[in-house]
Amino acid sequence: MKKLPKTINLTLKVWRQQPNEKKGHFETIAAQNISVHMSFIEMLDSVNEQLTLAGKDPIAFDNDCREGICGTCGAVVDGRAHGPQKATTLCQLHMRQFSDGDTIAVEPFRARAVKVVKDLVLDRGALDKIMAAGGYISANTGGAPDGNAIPIAQEIAEKAMDAAACIGCGACVAACPSASAMLFVSGKVSQLALLPQGKPEAARRALRMVKTMDACGFGNCSNHRECENACPKELSITHISRLNREFLKASFFSNET
Repeated sequence: MKKLPKTINLTLKVWRQQPNEKKGHFETIAAQNISVHMSFIEMLDSVNEQLTLAGKDPIAFDNDCREGICGTCGAVVDGRAHGPQKATTLCQLHMRQFSDGDTIAVEPFRARAVKVVKDLVLDRGALDKIMAAGGYISANTGGAPDGNAIPIAQEIAEKAMDAAACIGCGACVAACPSASAMLFVSGKVSQLALLPQGKPEAARRALRMVKTMDACGFGNCSNHRECENACPKELSITHISRLNREFLKASFFSNET
């Protein structure tokens, strides 16, 4: 087995864009003595420390949980959302995936509906608007019912859990040639459409979330399947099929406008 070096030196080409600027540019930054055991986000921390000590503006980027759960850390690395490792978020991507002397291009997710705030920081408010439009169920207050009070077939529960794995990072939008958010929307619609708790509001949910998605400026699905390939939680485009069925049913049989 080939022995990995303990540290590597890299050249970063990072997208820099100041707030309220319509245009940005790539800036070449040296990343020295990077441990191969660091995550990509930890590497950016190290580079920012070097930039700060040199009196330069550090790279602005989103991060929170650093465990692949929250979905805030997304960026495009060498042309791929979240980087070269499949089913891995940026914060879980380790530097051993790269070699000493590599040049790495890092840029934000790009879509008309997702604005760049600064450098790699994005305004994901459009995804929040879609969730607010229908990504929930209404429930009576009071004591929570027993978890097994409503029998649900294991196959259905598994499909719902697969859909619920979506972390709302926006990688599907960044990877799609049409900047479509349909994999994101379908994950939210699908998980609730499969379960009894989501049935009463299913029609309203599908119509409102799709309408909001269109209003925010996202594109429509063009069947390139780039979203499925880029998704760090490996959501299947079969959820988009379910979203389309739910939307068509609601369009024909619902009074919702």
